[in-house]
Amino acid sequence: MEFLKIILLAVGLLAFAIFAMAIRIVLKKGGRFPNTHVSGNRHLKRNGVYCAQTQDKLAQRSAWKEVKYDKVLFVPGANPKK
Repeated sequence: MEFLKIILLAVGLLAFAIFAMAIRIVLKKGGRFPNTHVSGNRHLKRNGVYCAQTQDKLAQRSAWKEVKYDKVLFVPGANPKK
């Protein structure tokens, strides 16, 4: 019986916490969930820190700019493995 009281108390406290967060979002002006992603942090943006996916895209984009495909020479019959 003691175990059931502890479980009910924990569930009640958890339900109250979730309800309180929901009320805060509803009553807050322009209420919406906070942006916890790296892109939502102004301080990191000022320092040039992006999320891993954005940094990867930027690195790939700059790598493509460095390659000059118009100067590639194709020699028929040439074997690059020799």
